[in-house]
Amino acid sequence: MRIRRTLGAAALAAIALATAAVTPAQAAGPAVLTYGGLGAAGTDVAVGDVLTANLASGSYATFYSSATGTSGIKCAVSSFSATVTGNPAAPGVATEQLNSHTFGSCTANVIGVISVQSITVNNLPYTNSVSDAAGNPVTLSPTAGPLQTTVVLSTILGPTTCVYRAPGNISGTTNNTGQTIGFASQAFAKVSGPSTCFATGYFSATYGPVVDSSVAGSPHIYVN
Repeated sequence: MRIRRTLGAAALAAIALATAAVTPAQAAGPAVLTYGGLGAAGTDVAVGDVLTANLASGSYATFYSSATGTSGIKCAVSSFSATVTGNPAAPGVATEQLNSHTFGSCTANVIGVISVQSITVNNLPYTNSVSDAAGNPVTLSPTAGPLQTTVVLSTILGPTTCVYRAPGNISGTTNNTGQTIGFASQAFAKVSGPSTCFATGYFSATYGPVVDSSVAGSPHIYVN
């Protein structure tokens, strides 16, 4: 009996040691966001890492006066920078703090508008939630103030300032083909500006590849 008890205790101790050797992250599997590959082929993105992206090659960021039209503003340059604030084990929702969102090389085909002086995203930072649910939905939501953009146009009558604001959140999706994040026809209502400023601006853009700028080589980001 003593020998059996001793052996049993030894077996239990071995199992406990083996279990302790597995970290919670290993037990849970890959996080929602990984870099370098999907799932176990990638590495979990660390909280505090900075993710960045420019417009997908050959694409534009657009701010049109209708959801299906082509009248408005088109930008050949745009980029963002966001800090990862949460990255739980998949399935789940990762969170980021959007700190910078810029636009450049913009043109307009609006009657009376000569050029686009600037486009500025106001009230940063915003919160970006990235889910690995069906369709990989993304939600951009306000933190310090509403989602708002100020557009300054050069017109035949002089500079004109248009301020647009989203009614709440805006929605997008991610895609592991090209490691992109995109927004399509997200509505912003005019809150100030003359009639030269169209009443509603519909924002569309695709950014990618999204990379982890905090890691050597800036590897691509995947959603698991």
